[in-house]
Amino acid sequence: MNAESLCAGKSADIQKVWETLRAEAARLVSEEPELGHLVDDVILSRSSPAAALGARLARRLSREDMPRATMEPLLCGVFEANPIIVHRAMRDLMAMFERDPACFSLLEPLLFFKGFLALSTYRISHQLWLDGRRWLALYLQSVASEAFAVDIHPAARIGCGILLDHATSFVVGETAIIEDNVSILHEVTLGGTGKETGDRHPIIRSGVLLGAGAKILGRVEIGTGAKVGAGSVVLNDVPPHTTVAGVPAVVVGQLGEENPAIEMNQKLECRKNP
Repeated sequence: MNAESLCAGKSADIQKVWETLRAEAARLVSEEPELGHLVDDVILSRSSPAAALGARLARRLSREDMPRATMEPLLCGVFEANPIIVHRAMRDLMAMFERDPACFSLLEPLLFFKGFLALSTYRISHQLWLDGRRWLALYLQSVASEAFAVDIHPAARIGCGILLDHATSFVVGETAIIEDNVSILHEVTLGGTGKETGDRHPIIRSGVLLGAGAKILGRVEIGTGAKVGAGSVVLNDVPPHTTVAGVPAVVVGQLGEENPAIEMNQKLECRKNP
C-alpha cells in the first residue's frame, strides 16, 4: 500500500492506515510518557481518522475568537460529512511518510508536520467554500496562515498524495490547480501577475516536483512529471518531463526519471535534448 494505490474509494486501506497510527501511538506513549496526554487526546481516545484529524487541528487552530469547544465539533462535522476529505488527507500522510527521508513514522506528520496540518486545514476550508460558507472558509485560511505560515486560498483545487515538505511560506492563489502526487518544498508561490481576474494562477500537473523557493506566476501550466529547480521564477508553460531552472526559468533538459515527485531528486542533472 502506498500513496498512489490508496484509492479514495477503498475504506479498507484507510482502516489499515488508522490501525497503524493507533499501534504507533501506543508504542509512543510507552516510550515517551510525557507525550501521553497529546497522543491520547489525538489518537488513542478517538474512534476514527476523522475524529483524530479534527482533534489535532482543533488543538492547533483554536483561539479566543473560536475556542476548541467550538472549533473541534466544526472540523469533525465536516470530516464526518465528507469522508472523501479524510481519504485525501490519509493519502497526503502516506506521501509524506514515503517521500520524506526524515519521516520515520506515519504518526509523525499527524502530530508534528505543519505541511500536513496546513493541507488538512485547506481541505476543510475548501469544502466550506464549496458549501457556500465562504466567510468561515476564509476565517480558517487566515488562522492556518498564522498557525502554519502557509497561505492557501480555499477556492484553490488541490489533489491528493501531496508532499508539502517544511511548508513555511507556501502560498497558493485562488484559481490555482494542483493535481495528484505532487511534491512541493518550502517557500513556493503559485501566484498571479497583477490585478487580472478570472483564471490567473498556475496549473500543476501530476508527478511534478517544485523546488524550494520556486515562484510560478500567472496561468502557466507545469506539465506532467516536470521539475522546477529551487529558486526559479516560472512565467511560461513547462513541457511534460522536462527540467526548468533560473530567473526567468528556462528548459535545461529532459528528465532522467519518470516521476520526479516520487524520486525527490533535487539535482538539475538531466538528459539533454538530442
